[in-house]
Parts: sequence; C-alpha cells; structure tokens
Amino acid sequence: MIVQAENPVIEIHDLTVSYNRKPVLWDVDLSLPKGILAGIIGPNGAGKSTLIKAAMGLIPISSGYVKLFGRELDKVRAKISYVPQRESVDWDFPASALDVVLMGLYGKLGFFKRPSSQEREIAISCLQKVGMEGFANRQISQLSGGQQQRVFLARALAQDADIYFMDEPFAGVDMATEAAIIELLKQMRDAGKTVVVVHHDLQTASEYFDWIILLNMRLVASGKTEQVFTPELLQETYGGKLTILSRLGELMHKKQFPTREK
Repeated sequence: MIVQAENPVIEIHDLTVSYNRKPVLWDVDLSLPKGILAGIIGPNGAGKSTLIKAAMGLIPISSGYVKLFGRELDKVRAKISYVPQRESVDWDFPASALDVVLMGLYGKLGFFKRPSSQEREIAISCLQKVGMEGFANRQISQLSGGQQQRVFLARALAQDADIYFMDEPFAGVDMATEAAIIELLKQMRDAGKTVVVVHHDLQTASEYFDWIILLNMRLVASGKTEQVFTPELLQETYGGKLTILSRLGELMHKKQFPTREK
C-alpha cells in the first residue's frame, strides 16, 4: 500500500540511487503530508539512510527527483534540517555544546558574523528543551553518546526548520534520553513540523510514528501507521528474516502490541 499525500511537503518520484553502478534504492515513489512524524523502517542495507541523504542532496541520484514544498532543495534549504548518525560526526572537534547549537544558526547569521546575545539566548533555550543547558560550556568530546545526541537535536531545533530528516536519532542512547527525544519530536509534529526518522526498532515503531515508510531497496509501503504496519507488509519488507518478526507477530496476535497514542 502506497498512499500519496494531498498537498505534499515532500515528493520523491522514481528515485534510483546507485553505488558503483549497483542500485541501493530502486524506483522509489512517495509523498508525505505536512505535520507528521514518519518512520523509515526496513532491514540493514535497505537504503534507509540513503533515502534521506538523497533527499538532502548529500549523495548523487541516478534518476528521478525530490521536491520539498514543491521546489528544488536549493530553493528551500533554509526550511530543511538534517541530523546525521552520531557515528558519522568527528566529536573531537574543539567545540562546546553551545558552539554546536550556534552552528544551527549560521544559515541566518552567516559564517563570519559573531552571534548576538539574542542568538545565544536562542541556543541556550534549545539546550534547555533537550535538558542540556547545564552542559553548555562542556566540550562535546567530553559528553556521553546520549548527551551528544541531545546537543545535535538542540542544533536542529535552533535552525527552526519546517522539515527535519533524522538518521537513527535513538541509536546508542539510554531509555531516558530516547523517551525525551521522542517526546520532543511529537511536540515538533504537533507544532506543524514534518519529521522523518530512520528507525530500526519494530517494537516501538507503532507507538512513535503516525506514518510509516517500509523500505527494502524498493518502496514496499508508505501510509498511516495503522494502514501499513501489518504482519503481511512487514513480512514483505523483511523477507525471510522471520526471527526478527517472531516476537512482533506474537504480540500482534495477542493484541498486546503497543498502540499509537492518540
């Protein structure tokens, strides 16, 4: 099942991405409405991170195109934010947590203008929203993995974007941090932001997201969670990897699977 959104803010048409002439995403066609919290779900190597990197123009595409708010990325870049995987960042870079968040304002500031007191207040406010204001002057290399992830999220908040692409924001964080992050993402959605998250945990997917994209090199399904997060479509997505789905199937069968909050 593939639901095409009316008045979409994200449109991906016939997208193919190849590495060394080998396709890793094949003919993906989907659209997403405004104001949703969407999860991209699929097995390792399915192209989940590749999809959002292609949408952000970070990797070349072989064919197809992406439009955001009906326009090319370069026309709306200030409205788009990207949070990469924590493992892809050089955390030894000499910067404080506050410095990292201020980097989220450079699009408005320009690289060579010093931040004003008002802009520093915005950055501190974003650190407060993720519970990290007490670490503003701490070097990022001295923070734990979960704390680094919170700082990265504060940086994204400082950008005040309309669309957020996030690559596994829950990877390597403790349960308290994960709970804080998902609560913040839901608040962003409720404020009209569109948040697209690469996610790997099937156990929490239906609780976290109101829209699901099932991906395994090609698009299996895209739509509201209650429509597409089904055993049949998950089976199609994960193929023979039944062990991954065994506990999920049992929970669904017993109707103990956690339902999405209304």
